[in-house]
Amino acid sequence: MTLASDLVAVALVTVAFRALPALARPTLPFGVRVPPARVDDPAVRQERHRYGRWVDEAGALGAVVVVVLALCAAPARAGTFAVAALGAADLVFLVVASRALGAAKRAGDWYAGTRQGVTADTSLRADPVRAPWAVLVPAVVVLLATGVAGVLRYPDLPATLPLLGGTGVRPDVRVPTTVGAAFAPVVQQAVLTVLMPAVVAVSLRARPDLDAADPAGSAARYRVYLRGLAVLLLGTAALGNLSLAVVAALLWELATPGPLATAAMVVPLAVATLAWVVFAVRVGEAGHRLPGGAASTRLVQRRLVQRDDDRHWYLAGLVYGNRADPALLVHKRIGMGWTLNLGHPVAWAALAGLVVLAGLAMTGVIDLPARGGPTLEP
Repeated sequence: MTLASDLVAVALVTVAFRALPALARPTLPFGVRVPPARVDDPAVRQERHRYGRWVDEAGALGAVVVVVLALCAAPARAGTFAVAALGAADLVFLVVASRALGAAKRAGDWYAGTRQGVTADTSLRADPVRAPWAVLVPAVVVLLATGVAGVLRYPDLPATLPLLGGTGVRPDVRVPTTVGAAFAPVVQQAVLTVLMPAVVAVSLRARPDLDAADPAGSAARYRVYLRGLAVLLLGTAALGNLSLAVVAALLWELATPGPLATAAMVVPLAVATLAWVVFAVRVGEAGHRLPGGAASTRLVQRRLVQRDDDRHWYLAGLVYGNRADPALLVHKRIGMGWTLNLGHPVAWAALAGLVVLAGLAMTGVIDLPARGGPTLEP
């Protein structure tokens, strides 16, 4: 990474962690469940202020560190490690804020005098949100077009190809021309085109995250949230395939590396990132920022609030484990999307499979195609 890219990474990490409390649901500050009457409690404001100050100071220090590393001609990976250390520090700040707020909640007995409950909307099963599969069409078209272009180009490819790495190619390093090396971008497109619809299908069937204090309103908002999330996922597949199509053109030497090619690769990814940011800001986690549905006045008048289930959440609401919960996927308390219920046996089976796969790759039992095979230095 260059100094500029390191500084951009520091800024992105800082902004992302700085935005987490602002984007979170008001009743889940730092992943801690609080009753609606306590969302503006002095303890909540104090933790927001302290967390924000720590993240800002860490970001400033991180920027200084990467500049010093660049001036000292440190290895390129040093800047990467500095950015990773910044992310780890910000995660620690998040956990510290969560633990402090949880302690304040317990000390003040914030749920005293409230009636806790949960709600369900069976219509989300009987009449589920329909996946907008038409949005997947551009991704499939780009995949097929790239594949056809690759098939036509393959017989005329030179004996060696530029090394595929990151979001582009390295013209200064060559690898032998093989089917695997030549069609690596197409394989990546295919994986993206299959993976995103699978994520959409699972997300639409995952347990909804509804508010017991506002069953009708939260269900209506959640439907809008689900459809928007599905559109974003399938649209991201199309934009990712466009970027990979440019990578394929560079790999097959149908295009020349340069500012235009770089822009053609980066712009689709930038558009996808911007779309996700706008969606997160306007819609919020589980759609809590959306208007919709009338609150159940009867339940609100009875002071029914969402059940306090903090005991099942860990690491500031990032990890969930509840053996009594049959759900495999539950909505995150921080950020959009879902996380595995580590109390479910299937979750551990899936994690074990990933660990085995990583172990086989690290020991060389299986080859990672991204490596591109042996290189030939010019």
